[in-house]
Amino acid sequence: MSSEPSRSSSDPVSRALDAAASRLISSITAVSAANPVVLVDGRSGAGKTSLAHALVARWPLAGRVQLVALDAIYPGWDGLDAGVELAREQILVPHGRGLIGVWQRWDWEVAAPAEAHAVDPSLPLIVEGSGLLTAATAALGDVRVWLDSPEPSRRHRALTRDGDTYRPHWTRWARQEDRHVVRDRPADHATDVFAVP
Repeated sequence: MSSEPSRSSSDPVSRALDAAASRLISSITAVSAANPVVLVDGRSGAGKTSLAHALVARWPLAGRVQLVALDAIYPGWDGLDAGVELAREQILVPHGRGLIGVWQRWDWEVAAPAEAHAVDPSLPLIVEGSGLLTAATAALGDVRVWLDSPEPSRRHRALTRDGDTYRPHWTRWARQEDRHVVRDRPADHATDVFAVP
């Protein structure tokens, strides 16, 4: 799992994510809601997890914020679209209607659904994952983020993080992300777009 960027780091990626988090804190505060929804999209290795953890650590509103990573929901290596639809149906739609959402973690080792988790509609929510920003989900997010990062940098970070577990599936997953970018135009649905080196 990616680590949260350090505010004092000289690393350009950490600086970019820290600047993004600072700007997003202002955007979240401007929503003027007790339970805003933040959606963070970007291709694999773009910095979504690090940015989401930075937002949790610096959350500007009273009380706690819920964080759901689509990595816990995608049903396998061919499941980008299915995972996004599960998040929309089981998390985002109920939250928007003031209902408790329930989603099941995907157990990657046994390739089957595992335990269930609840999402409280009275609390703010961050959802992060590749494929997340679509026309259908954008209407359910108050602050919508697209992280843009070059492929060599993303690949290096993702494979450094996940190593041989991910390496055989990089191209397979990237093809699904390619389809998402062309079909859904996620940057067009974003309220905030950030470049990450």
